[in-house]
Amino acid sequence: MADTQQVDPRAERRVAKLARQIDAFAKAHGGAEGQVAYIGERGARIVLVGEDGGWGDLVAPSYALAEKAVEKAGITVHEDFDGEFAAKVRTGPYEWTRMAGIQVGGPSNT
Repeated sequence: MADTQQVDPRAERRVAKLARQIDAFAKAHGGAEGQVAYIGERGARIVLVGEDGGWGDLVAPSYALAEKAVEKAGITVHEDFDGEFAAKVRTGPYEWTRMAGIQVGGPSNT
């Protein structure tokens, strides 16, 4: 029986673009691993961690497209962002200021 599943060209282009962005990140950081998290109606967040500890993220319009993009990019994907995977992230002064800004007297949005 033939596969009758329709291929959405727009979705395929989005997957290809996300995969290229993941590849570029991996090349810039000596390799990469990722984790895909559902973020509601907005879609899914692809968190990337490079071998050098650099990190970044991308947002895909759906969890399914995010999964296809990381598969196409060929990176290792983790179920959760914890343990050894989370320990690979290296943060700098900017991140520490933003994460702890309110607690240590930094800028407040209130």
